[in-house]
Amino acid sequence: MKKAFVVLVILFGLNILAWVAVYDLSQSQLLEVVFFDVGQGDSIFIATPQGHQILIDGGPDETVLENLGKEMPFWDRTIDLIILSHPEHDHISGLIEVLKRYKVENILWTGVLRDTSEYRQWQELIKEERARITIARAGQQIQGSGSNLKRWAIEVLFPFESLEGKEVKNTNNTSVVVRLVYGDNSFLFTGDAYKSIERQLLETAIDADVLKVGHHGSKTSSAQEFIEKVSPDIAVIQCGKDNHYGHPSQETLEILEKYGINIFRTDLDGDIKILCNSQSLILK
Repeated sequence: MKKAFVVLVILFGLNILAWVAVYDLSQSQLLEVVFFDVGQGDSIFIATPQGHQILIDGGPDETVLENLGKEMPFWDRTIDLIILSHPEHDHISGLIEVLKRYKVENILWTGVLRDTSEYRQWQELIKEERARITIARAGQQIQGSGSNLKRWAIEVLFPFESLEGKEVKNTNNTSVVVRLVYGDNSFLFTGDAYKSIERQLLETAIDADVLKVGHHGSKTSSAQEFIEKVSPDIAVIQCGKDNHYGHPSQETLEILEKYGINIFRTDLDGDIKILCNSQSLILK
């Protein structure tokens, strides 16, 4: 009986090692971007070829934890970078749950003020976390090390200046806008920025293969000239089923369709996973 138990333990250990090897090999040349289905909110997970894990926003509740459990090895409790686009409920709430359960090394956000209990909890947790905090502003760049084949970069395009400690009426328009580049592939993440911000970005390098459509497909975002300039092949809309906001709007859908853009929606398609080998995109 004891011998059988030892054999089972050894077999279990070998299975774990085999799983790790397969995981490492499968990820070695690929960058993975997953648009999580978290209901009416945004949450995007990025895994780089070097094994870095980046989370942009956390959605409105703890659903993000289940999603992370599917994408990360069960023993991995560290996230390299969290980006909070702006401190509204449907972006910040899930990140609070992540901070409670994961070790976070770096946090990028605007530092803009917000008078809510969630905001105050966020402030307390990031102090306790002792992560490296960076206040976002245009021109910043985060780069992955390694060979040219595996090199990636995240460029901050907005806000144009530091918003730390500032009070604003509409935090949607403080959204951190970032562009992820990996070889010939590029992604643009726009938070909930309105058309007025999109138009300010027209003179910036915003072309992208994949666009995270602003503000859940609301008519407040996706100005026609912005969509034309970005010229994406794929547009991803993160919104909840039967949401009472009416997202995505018909106006936004018609603009995307006008330019022949492939539209994917978390309310209809669930999690949307895109793999990149630095030259092409693979939609899963």
